[in-house]
Amino acid sequence: MMTTVGYLPEETSSFVGRRAELARLHTALTTRRMTTLIGPGGVGKTRLALRAARAAADRYADGAWWADLSPLYDDGLLLPTVSDAVGLADHTLRMPVEALCEWLGDKHLLLVLDSAEHLRASCSHLLAEILTTSARLTVLVTSRQPLGTHGEHVVAVEPLPVDGAPDALQLFADRLRAADPGAGLDAPGDEAAAAEICRRLEGIPLAIELAAAGIGRHTVAQLADRIGTRFDARSAPSGTLLGTPWSTPGRSGGLALGPGTPGAGGPGGTVGLGGPDEDPGTARLDLLADATVWPRRHRTLRTAIGWSHELCTPLERLLWARLTPLRTDFDEEVAREVCAGGPLTADEVDRALQGLVAQSVVQRDGDRYRMLDTLREYGRMWLTELGEARAAGDRHASSFLGLARRAHEGWTGPDQVSWYHKVSDTHLDLCAALEHLLAHDVEGAQEMAGRVGFFWACCGHLSEARTYARRALDAGPAEGPHRTRLQWVMGVAALLQGDFATAEKYGALCTAVALYDRDDEGMLGAAYLSGLTQLMTGQPAAALEAAERVLRMTTSVPAGSAHRLRCHLVTVFALTALGRLTESEAAATALRRACERGGEYWTRSYADYQLALIALLQGRPADSATHARSMLAGKHRLRDSFGIALGLDILAAAIAAQGAGAQAARVYGTGHAYWRMVGHPQRGTPELGPVRETCELQARAAVGDEAYQRAFERGQSDNAEVGLAAALRTGLQL
Repeated sequence: MMTTVGYLPEETSSFVGRRAELARLHTALTTRRMTTLIGPGGVGKTRLALRAARAAADRYADGAWWADLSPLYDDGLLLPTVSDAVGLADHTLRMPVEALCEWLGDKHLLLVLDSAEHLRASCSHLLAEILTTSARLTVLVTSRQPLGTHGEHVVAVEPLPVDGAPDALQLFADRLRAADPGAGLDAPGDEAAAAEICRRLEGIPLAIELAAAGIGRHTVAQLADRIGTRFDARSAPSGTLLGTPWSTPGRSGGLALGPGTPGAGGPGGTVGLGGPDEDPGTARLDLLADATVWPRRHRTLRTAIGWSHELCTPLERLLWARLTPLRTDFDEEVAREVCAGGPLTADEVDRALQGLVAQSVVQRDGDRYRMLDTLREYGRMWLTELGEARAAGDRHASSFLGLARRAHEGWTGPDQVSWYHKVSDTHLDLCAALEHLLAHDVEGAQEMAGRVGFFWACCGHLSEARTYARRALDAGPAEGPHRTRLQWVMGVAALLQGDFATAEKYGALCTAVALYDRDDEGMLGAAYLSGLTQLMTGQPAAALEAAERVLRMTTSVPAGSAHRLRCHLVTVFALTALGRLTESEAAATALRRACERGGEYWTRSYADYQLALIALLQGRPADSATHARSMLAGKHRLRDSFGIALGLDILAAAIAAQGAGAQAARVYGTGHAYWRMVGHPQRGTPELGPVRETCELQARAAVGDEAYQRAFERGQSDNAEVGLAAALRTGLQL
């Protein structure tokens, strides 16, 4: 959720203690440009960083912003993830790091990078770049080891104290009551037993939370006794995993499912702990296994996780392992798709998932679930030991290929906005699935990249759209509808980045393939790509002629098809550019109605944009502002920064034409902020330039240059959401 202080995750459970650490962090964030919180997994670095960032956010004019790096399996996703986190959706052909440095150059903000240990070298290099070019940027990192960046200030995070301070015991009691509001430490001996549990667990917060979750199956005294027995014998013999016997058939205490069990998966490629096909030897749980780095506490956490694992039923353990390919939050439907098979039926997935929630292995927030990174790593080790890594990767990829298919089919339906958000919110899972498919099912990779490519292009993931499309094209096969769709995606992404030569090339290629295949849908798609390229290069007559010809040739395609609607949009843009405003208004109105009937927002928003421009050109600024606000509402629902930038420009012009100079200047300023988000100066359609200049002069004349500049700077410096909300208000401020 966007706030006035940037974006920080919500805290969903109580925060205990850490007064001294918060005081040290306050000083560090005030006096240092880069601070790294280090400590073993589960010690509470993330919660401490979040609490410190929330407390400090008001000191930064541009707020505090959070990037969770734990799901990243590839350092190639680091730059896009950080860019997304700070609101940059670059539409240019620049190097991504150059775009990020420019975006942050004049920002006064706090950037938090959480869980950076597996990307230390890449993070260090990136931070060296942005700290050099962004003089007012402050960075807070959490990692199990220092990054080694020049100027890095390291703060070690210790476990909660267990002797002479109540923090660990308070955490245990809080988590006990969170699971059962009626629970407490009221029975005789409970408080002493709980204190012994915390002492045995050495104050490590994650270990304490896992222990508190075990109370549902034991009394506090029984739990203390079991933990004491377990930890007294925790010196693991050779051949054990994290102090727990390997989960192979016939081993005591293990999961009675192994590589040879039906449905448990067979031998195949292994999924390690960092990526879909990474060597398990690079596991992040092993990053601190060196005896010189927190050896005792690291072993304590490993043993605590293994003990928690033993409390799970066999099917809960299997689900724990099978959930680990998921990179983002998930719901029950996704859990069933990715995890069901063999003894773990769909119904058993639901039951086992609730069991893992009760054990605090999985966290629940409404109808969404997530697993902490440290626990996910443990599950991946078990997944590999079971011989299920390849099968789990196949199921994960199949699930997200299915999502891509459904999203593609739902483009023009009433759930278009919902599909946009699903594709955006599952971005890292879609990337992981694509990596798996590129390695094991190239045709599936081509289909998936083609089906999500237009979503990515519209949502601002242009670099990923082009990169994955290119990789899938290079991998083969050389023919087929999936390849043709990929070529179209390549052209659209190139067009949106301003690479008109590449867009023209792929437009011609898609046209030739569609003609050869007698593919009417393909012809409409190619006409949209080529027509939009011609419009952006100042050839509206050619765009109109080609679009109208293809629309006449493809009458068998339903009126509500996505490609047909887009092709009609080209005719509307071309008619406006040619000055045929009456025809353009009629065509735009008809197009908007067709979109409205089908629940389509993306094309409808651009029809609104054209209606706003036409009304402005015809001297009806109030009508223009109404259409512009309708466009902005649609683009905001789709999280389309490029579309919002366009809409703000036309709205500002309409407000200026009504004499509200200061209000127009503020909207122009907000529009400028959105144009910076996508890496462009005000670009828009070619015909908007002269109109915008005229209206800006009107606004300056209405209030004077000084007042205009103050209002413009206010809009430019506002939080983007605040500025957009102000622009959408309908009252004129004359």
